[in-house]
Amino acid sequence: MKPLAITLGDPAGIGAEVVFKALQAIDVPVSIFGDRNFAEQSSNLNEHRFVDVRLSGDQRVRFGMVDPLYGRIALASIDAAVNAVERGECSGLVTAPIQKESIAAAGTQYPGHTELLAARAGLTRYGHDFAMYFDSPSLRAVLLSVHLPLREAIGRISGDDVAALARLTTREYARLYGAPPRIAVAALNPHAGEGGRFGDEEREIRRGIEAARKEGVAISGPFPADTLFRAALRGKYDVVMAMYHDQALIPIKTLAFEQSVNVTFGLPYLRVSVDHGTAFDIAGKGVADAAPKRYAIEWAARHAEAFRT
Repeated sequence: MKPLAITLGDPAGIGAEVVFKALQAIDVPVSIFGDRNFAEQSSNLNEHRFVDVRLSGDQRVRFGMVDPLYGRIALASIDAAVNAVERGECSGLVTAPIQKESIAAAGTQYPGHTELLAARAGLTRYGHDFAMYFDSPSLRAVLLSVHLPLREAIGRISGDDVAALARLTTREYARLYGAPPRIAVAALNPHAGEGGRFGDEEREIRRGIEAARKEGVAISGPFPADTLFRAALRGKYDVVMAMYHDQALIPIKTLAFEQSVNVTFGLPYLRVSVDHGTAFDIAGKGVADAAPKRYAIEWAARHAEAFRT
């Protein structure tokens, strides 16, 4: 297979360390994208093809610190890696965590990888054109909203968005697994609102479910979120549609922190990342656990070629 493009993320985080540790344990062809000067201060990546986007000169990295330079390096690494994937030189993209404060200080308007990569691909509507999907051996989930304050995420719930995300999820899941998923939609309110006693958002959610079902999507709900994930864990459903970020991420990270990946649905190539951040508190200490990164690289290697359009 063609190599995976692997970015090292924020130089002040654990990206280079966990990539190096992961690659010691697995045999997957890769091309690494990052600032070599900074990367070599926490790891030895000489055994692998390295595309150097050096902006640091001979500086020493300040682990655990926010810096516009680190944001520029992270963004330049992403840009170079995506170019390689789009040219067909690499089969897919595996990203390491970036620090949102640093990339904001570097001048980007996007809060994270998902929005940045979608914009580059010309995808403009979250949930309609692109979405954040999480995959693990035990649970899979797609998010109706991502990087929003909870109050705003709740206010934006609409039947049209539920139906659109159901269609997108059905299409993209089939690209990964060869068959459409059974989607279960989580309710927002306790006990799925109890007929409007605890909020009326479920009426709007139900409208979207019914619209998607009329189009042939295998979808059901809304179900109380406190029991839905247990049903999915037992194999009754393939994907849970969560109404907001933490509704899905709490159970997935609790059950499968070391064996879960974040996938950007809608892109013309496979983009995969781990489910954790830059871990500034332990960066540079050599103690970061590389198991999640190893799983992400192996998962991407299994799916990258089939996912390309």
